[in-house]
Amino acid sequence: MSCREGFMSPQTETKASVGFKSGVKEYTLTYYTPEYQTKDTDILAAFRLTPQPRVPPEEEGAAVASESSTGIWTTVWTDGLTSIDHYKGRCYYIEPVVGEKDQYIAYEAYPLDLFEEGSITNLFTSIVGNVFGFKALCALRLEDMQVPTAYIKTFQGLPHGIQVERDKLNKYGRPLLGCTIKPKLGLSAKNYVRAVYECLCGRLDFTKDDKNMNSQPFMRWRDRFLFCAEALFKAQIETGETQGNYLNATAGTCEEMMKRVVFARELGIPIVMHDYLMGGFTANTSLTHYCRDNAKALCMSGGDQIHASTEVGKFEGERDITLGFVDLLCDDFVEQDRSQSIYFTQDWVSLPGVLHVSSEGNDLAREGNEIICEASKWSPKIDSACEQCGYHLKMSSSNRIELLVNPGTWDPMDEDMVSLDPIEFHLEEKLYKDRIDSYQRKQD
Repeated sequence: MSCREGFMSPQTETKASVGFKSGVKEYTLTYYTPEYQTKDTDILAAFRLTPQPRVPPEEEGAAVASESSTGIWTTVWTDGLTSIDHYKGRCYYIEPVVGEKDQYIAYEAYPLDLFEEGSITNLFTSIVGNVFGFKALCALRLEDMQVPTAYIKTFQGLPHGIQVERDKLNKYGRPLLGCTIKPKLGLSAKNYVRAVYECLCGRLDFTKDDKNMNSQPFMRWRDRFLFCAEALFKAQIETGETQGNYLNATAGTCEEMMKRVVFARELGIPIVMHDYLMGGFTANTSLTHYCRDNAKALCMSGGDQIHASTEVGKFEGERDITLGFVDLLCDDFVEQDRSQSIYFTQDWVSLPGVLHVSSEGNDLAREGNEIICEASKWSPKIDSACEQCGYHLKMSSSNRIELLVNPGTWDPMDEDMVSLDPIEFHLEEKLYKDRIDSYQRKQD
C-alpha cells in the first residue's frame, strides 16, 4: 500500500518498533516520491537547481525537500517519535530545463501542518531558510509557489486593493502618475518639501520618499513628516484634487516604525510606505495590522501598492516574466504559464489586487508624444501647457480623431497652419485621408 494511502513504505518507515539505524542515508529513500499525488491543501514549490558533479538530480531534489521540511543530513532516533511521512516535504517531479545544461526544475510538496497560520516569516523560513546555503547544490532558485486556499484564508491580506485606491484618489481610466524626489539624499527637510509641493501643484497624483530616506542627520524623519503634511494639504487646496505623499516609515526597530506611523496618522497623512524586503515580513505584517487603512508574499502580508519592475528602465527584467508577476499582483485567478515563469495556477479567492507601481518604464524619446496625446484627452491643462511651450497637435478636433489617426505628431507652432481647418488640411494628404476614412468606417 502506498504512502499516500496513509501507511509508510518500507523505505521510509521510521517507527521505533522497526529499530533505529544511525548513519547517513540517501535523501531519495525518504523524500523522493514520484508516485505522490498532490493534495488541495499542499503548498507547492518549484525550484530551479544545478546539482554538484556526479550527483543525480533526484537526490538533489529530495535533499531540498528534506532540508526545507523535517530532514537533516543524517537520521536520528527521534524520527521514530513522530509520523515523518505525515509532516515531510516531498520531491514529486523533476524535469530538465530546456536549453540549459545541468539545470532542473524540482517540484516540491509540503503538508499544510508544517506552517504557522498567517505567518509569511514562518513560510519562508521553512521553505527557503536552510536550503540556499546547502553544500550539495551548485545553484538554487525558488521559481514559484502555489499557496492553497486553506492557507491564504489565514492571512489578513491587503486592506484596500486597486479599486478602493482609485476610489480614494478619485482617479479612473488612466495610470496614476507620481515621482520620487531627487536627489534622494542630502536635501534638508525644508528644501525637500519645496520639491514635493511643486510636484503636487504640477498635478502629479502623488510623490514619494525614496527607500533610502529614513532619518539621517541632514533630514530627521519628524521634520520631513511635518513639512510634507503642510505641503500636501496646501497643494490639495490649490489643485482641488486628492493627492498623496508616501512617507517612508521604515526604521531600525518595529517600535520605532510604529512611532513614526502613529505620528503620520496624527498629522492626517493618508498613506505611508514600508521597505518590506529590508524591514522584513514580520514588521510589514505588524504595520498592516495597525494601519488596516514578492508579489504573492505581499498580497498575503498586506500592502496596497508595490514598487516593482517594468519591461524597460531601471528595474529592467524579462518581458514575459515581468508581465507574469504583474498578473499575480493584480488578478484574482492566474493560470499556469511557463513562458511567464508561472509554474502553478494560483487562485487568490477574492483577495484584492495589489496596485503595481512602475519606475522609469517608458522610453520618452520614443513614446513621449503618444503619452502626451493620450493624456490630453483628460486634461485641458496639458493642451494649454504645450501651447505655452510653442507646441500643439497637428490635427486637433473636438472629438480627438487625431489620437486614433496619427498620435505623436507634434510640430512647432506655425501661424499659417493655425488658420487652416486641421481636418480639411490633412484630407488633402492621402496618407491621412485613408486613416480617417478607416476610422470613420469603424465608427459606423
